[in-house]
Amino acid sequence: MPRPGVAQPRHHTNRVQLLYNVYTMPESSVLTLRLDAKLKNQLDRLSKSMNRSRSFVAAQAIQEYVSVNEWQINEIKKGLAEADAGDFATDEEMQQTIRRLTRRAR
Repeated sequence: MPRPGVAQPRHHTNRVQLLYNVYTMPESSVLTLRLDAKLKNQLDRLSKSMNRSRSFVAAQAIQEYVSVNEWQINEIKKGLAEADAGDFATDEEMQQTIRRLTRRAR
């Protein structure tokens, strides 16, 4: 299956044709932000090496950051709700988990 933004070679008799899968955001809005010079230079180098715009790379990075943190916050909230409801692991369940994890670590 083709991956977004990755060249997919097509072989013909004496040439190779590269096709790119390009995905665009259905709706987008403008966001202005300040970056320190070092981070901006890193972003510039990365976007150039990826043959993508600085805006595209920054948007992808922000999307990944937001997704990961949103997931983490939701998991924390679920854990707090379970704790508030008194839904804790028993001592025996904890010991089994510790034994299982320490066995794998050896």
